[in-house]
Amino acid sequence: MKEEYKSKWIDKNTGVINDINDFRSDVKGFVYLITNKVTGQKYIGKKILKLKIRRKPLKGMKRVRIDYKESDWKTYTGSSDITKEWKQEDCVRMILHMCVDKRHMDYMETKEQFARDVLFDDSYVNDNISKKFFKKSMMKYVVKDSE
Repeated sequence: MKEEYKSKWIDKNTGVINDINDFRSDVKGFVYLITNKVTGQKYIGKKILKLKIRRKPLKGMKRVRIDYKESDWKTYTGSSDITKEWKQEDCVRMILHMCVDKRHMDYMETKEQFARDVLFDDSYVNDNISKKFFKKSMMKYVVKDSE
């Protein structure tokens, strides 16, 4: 029996998402915003709906078999060490964009992170954007008001 989840995903256009069948058939994943109601902290990320599983070939065959299995998107709270510690009942999980492939997800996640200035806004716990721009290294570019 699957573990019951307390916090639902909310799509800004269609409302509550309870099941993978609530997504359009062409959707491969989504970009999300998770807000911790207790601390006020936020996190922007992306999540794929189905994982690709490679299985060994059938006896006498050479071709690797590919199957898909549903990811843990229902209970997911983000990839950050901070968000992994958040309780689901303390979070509001909003789907910002439904995406048709991984490239679309990458683009929309990066676009949202830059638009919301996640590296310089302390309410966001994102510490990097696309593993290229890191909060620690970008802080040297912040102009202080006293200078």
